[in-house]
Amino acid sequence: MEQPLLGGPPGGRCGAPPGGRWWYRALRSWLPVLSWLPRYSLSALRMDVVAGLTVGLTTVPQALAYAEVAGLPVQYGLYSAFMGGFIYPLLGTSKDLTLGPTAIMSLLCASVVGGRPGRAVLLSLLCGTVQAALGVLRLGFLLDFVSYPVIKGFTCAAAVTIGFGQIKNLLGLRGVPQTFYLEVYYTFYRLPEARLGDALLGLLCLALLLTLQWMKSSLGPQNQEGPRNQGGPQNQGGAQNQEGPRTQGGPQNQEGPRTQEGPRTQEGSRTQEGPRTQEGPRNQGGPQTQGGLQTQEGPRGSRAARRFVCGAATVRNAVVVLAASGLAAACLTSGFPVFTVTGKTAQGLPAFRPPATSETSANGTVVSFLEIVEGFGGSLAVIPLMGVLESIAIAKAFASQNDYRVDANQELLAIGLTNIMGSFVSAYPVTGSFGRTAVNSQSGVCTPAGGIMNSAVVMLSLAFLMPAFCYIPKASLAAVIICAVAPMVDYGVVVELWRVRKRDLLPFSLTFLLSFWEVQYGLLGGVALSGAMLLHHAARPPLKVTDHGVLLVELGSGLSFPASEHLSHVLHTHALLASPPRSVVLDFLHVSSIDSTVLSELRALLRLFRLRGAGLLLSRVQPSVLDVLLAADLPGLRLTDDLPAALQGHIDELIWTGAQGC
Repeated sequence: MEQPLLGGPPGGRCGAPPGGRWWYRALRSWLPVLSWLPRYSLSALRMDVVAGLTVGLTTVPQALAYAEVAGLPVQYGLYSAFMGGFIYPLLGTSKDLTLGPTAIMSLLCASVVGGRPGRAVLLSLLCGTVQAALGVLRLGFLLDFVSYPVIKGFTCAAAVTIGFGQIKNLLGLRGVPQTFYLEVYYTFYRLPEARLGDALLGLLCLALLLTLQWMKSSLGPQNQEGPRNQGGPQNQGGAQNQEGPRTQGGPQNQEGPRTQEGPRTQEGSRTQEGPRTQEGPRNQGGPQTQGGLQTQEGPRGSRAARRFVCGAATVRNAVVVLAASGLAAACLTSGFPVFTVTGKTAQGLPAFRPPATSETSANGTVVSFLEIVEGFGGSLAVIPLMGVLESIAIAKAFASQNDYRVDANQELLAIGLTNIMGSFVSAYPVTGSFGRTAVNSQSGVCTPAGGIMNSAVVMLSLAFLMPAFCYIPKASLAAVIICAVAPMVDYGVVVELWRVRKRDLLPFSLTFLLSFWEVQYGLLGGVALSGAMLLHHAARPPLKVTDHGVLLVELGSGLSFPASEHLSHVLHTHALLASPPRSVVLDFLHVSSIDSTVLSELRALLRLFRLRGAGLLLSRVQPSVLDVLLAADLPGLRLTDDLPAALQGHIDELIWTGAQGC
């Protein structure tokens, strides 16, 4: 079998220079394309082209729909969808990840730019600069401080906000404000004003999307190789709709072909372009075990039916949007404007130019760059942070499934430069798309070069199809968005957090609720609460006090300067203020480091124990801590590695030592 192009050995077959060429290794760490390009083959090119075309047919309708979420003209969704396909193959470390507009980033953008395209483009430049700077400075570890409950709370709230926000388009309602609580009120208030044509078309599109997804999930296992693939493709229909970083259950369940020898052993891609001649599923009773429907047909008819269903379900967004657009165009040309359509859009590719750093308001006032940045406020931290969190989470999920690794810092750089260069073609901020990444992976992509074909499809759409996009009904785009974000509402996470650690429900709930006020406040509030909980744990580590004749104080975790006062308080309460004062053995088994504040507190405690006629003994000290203690030369410091002996044999000696100190 062929070896994967990503994740292979660094030398030899890759064409890399010998280990002594340090400059080449350094260059390859900054340009990961050099790791797979020397081994690129025609078979990999074929699979990348197929995957790119498949993803492109999914990208176009989703990009148009997400521009609506961002409050921008629909062409800005396509402007944002193609730059990543050219930048990421050079700098990215995931073969599966697809960059482009997503539901969450569109929602965040809408909350900041207020429907002003110029500000959205400038926001892309600023976000990319922040992300690229984090990557260059190797600060990817900062992302680890955003906890799982915070991300899940944010994702669930964003999905509810985005999904409910499309009800007005689904029903053809007008005059509904953007603020969530007002949006909820006025949606129900104006419900009698719903347009019958839009409502019927929107519900029909929803039903068709769900039906195609169900058909794909029921027939999906037939399209892959071997029994291990059952669970992968049937989730493809749902996965391609999920844009959230924390809906990672999808890729883990897709244990299909890539788990067997990397992307080139994947026969799943052939199920999307050519005859499925794999013997794996046939010999393993695949069709026969999936119900009578498959066993009633001959092998040729069964394969053709599954091919058709798989293809239609994979690009179901495009199928639904095209069908709805055809119906709307027929009605408009016949003089029956029963549907609300997107209307006239700009044609052709965007001009390549730097984003404007100032703007002129409606009354002629010039708004400077600094004033615009001030208006962005904390969003300049939230949007880049959420973008990289979403993208890196998706990349790591698929890397784990397909047996390769991604570099978080390099991903930061790749996403940042994509947003920077995207701002030159009028793009708003983008990140990794879970759904399109799932489609890319399951289509058999071999390298990041598949993104080039995806970008080519988007650019061809901009160049030649924009006049037809004016007939796209808003109800059909709303149906696409609702189906895309619905799987992001993870009800099971509440049960999981309650069962595992109830305290984690606090940051989850705060993030979830605040996000309905302002999405950036939800994320910032959740991170702040998680940070406070982390600091509280550091300042109040678990201490277990037991009586063995002398007091044994066991430190359940590390000991740093915030915890020094807490330790001193416990020793004063249980030992020094007792009558008579008690001797203490401190168990340092779980303490891996201490700082100067802790040393200062220990020096004061040793003096107080001597003055009160009691003893203080440190037991099972780690070598790294021991070096610091010896360097500090604390007066009266006593150490032992034998905790039982310290508790049983040295009680009198401890007391005697304290008395001598007095």
